[in-house]
Amino acid sequence: MAKQYVKDMTTGNELPLLLRFSLPMLVGNIFQQFYNMVDSIVVGNYVGTNALAAVGMTSSLNFLYFALCNGFATGAGVLMSQYFGMKNEKRVKDALGNSVYLLLGMGILVSFVSVLFSRNILELLNTPQEIFDDALLYTRIVCGGIISVVMYNGIAAMLQSLGDSTTPLIFLVVASVLNVIGDLLLVVVFHMGVAGVAIATIIAQLLSALGCIVYAVKKNPYFRLTKENFRPDPALMKKCLRLGIPFGAQGSLIAFSCVALQSIINRFGSDVIAAFTATSRIEQLVQQPYNSLATALATFAAQNIGAGNPERVRRGFRKSTFLVIVFSVIMCGIMFLSGEAFVRLFVKDANVIAIGGRAIRITSLFYIPLGMIYITRSLLNGAGDSAFAFVSGLAEVVGRVGFSILLAGIPALGYWAVWYTTGLTWLITGAACILRYLQGKWERIVLVEK
Repeated sequence: MAKQYVKDMTTGNELPLLLRFSLPMLVGNIFQQFYNMVDSIVVGNYVGTNALAAVGMTSSLNFLYFALCNGFATGAGVLMSQYFGMKNEKRVKDALGNSVYLLLGMGILVSFVSVLFSRNILELLNTPQEIFDDALLYTRIVCGGIISVVMYNGIAAMLQSLGDSTTPLIFLVVASVLNVIGDLLLVVVFHMGVAGVAIATIIAQLLSALGCIVYAVKKNPYFRLTKENFRPDPALMKKCLRLGIPFGAQGSLIAFSCVALQSIINRFGSDVIAAFTATSRIEQLVQQPYNSLATALATFAAQNIGAGNPERVRRGFRKSTFLVIVFSVIMCGIMFLSGEAFVRLFVKDANVIAIGGRAIRITSLFYIPLGMIYITRSLLNGAGDSAFAFVSGLAEVVGRVGFSILLAGIPALGYWAVWYTTGLTWLITGAACILRYLQGKWERIVLVEK
């Protein structure tokens, strides 16, 4: 196989290996968040606060739909990584070919259901009347294009499972540039409002997905599949489902908890919704180093578990923990010094800026447990610990729903309860993930056969 398009992570010094793998993903993730931020900046400055609130309040809902699909991409990626670590080329290709059926089927199903019931769901979420129409329009367009998200995330997960973190980066950069151009053209020039933002995002994601697929097939021999690789394999399908359903449930439960919290936020009006949207966009950017390192660790763990070397996984985890702590402390300091300045990028309203600045300082106190969630959960996922995937998602539901109900009932806290809820949820979920890792059950899971 062409070595430049795969990376064997079963040998070499763990820390440089993880950093080399994660840096391209970090650049790609930052670009991805960049165009998400551009959406918000364009809407906030050229359409208005209500439009920004509409786009923001649908983010958690759309994440729910995406998570249902992406669980299968994660599951397929874990199988491919472990077969790769085992040096079983044929089974890597078989896992890739069989995962296509699951990903496409799930993408089509979720897209249909989400568009059909979008109005009913927004009503259940107590969406304020002044932003309801924009929220509905944005949701329907984005959900109608879910298949483009599934295509890109699926191919990216599979490339990353083989150690290729550079190819997804290339096409995320392309998508980012296209999205920025689309936003400026459709919103600023043609005045299409939130519809223009949604359309620009979907087109950018679709083109990125198609480009990534074509490139992978041409350059990476693992993606040159035969009819035999596409032949339905019940055993592989079962394994993909065994992993994909819990991983999808994990992401969906996390998203559901965010949706439940959003319903609480909606009670406080447009200013608080807009502030939460702005702080969420900022924190999504802050989380990208965690996310990139976590993805690297998941591939690292899967390959080394497949190679029968759990001790190497433990060393990688310890070094990743050190990086998380250092980065978290630095970012907490930055947010305390410059919180309002970041919020000002999204909105001009003084009240929204004041709320957002204080809010970001509250959640920054919990960045260390947030980072530990990312790396610990990814390691467990890479090891195939699907049983805990559901539990970790449930922990976030309990945290966000439970804390939001308890804290929102304290008059002195008011809407600040929203951000304290987020921080405390990170704390209890991080503790649950670390406890599961320390139990060591992940070391004894057997997913793939020789």
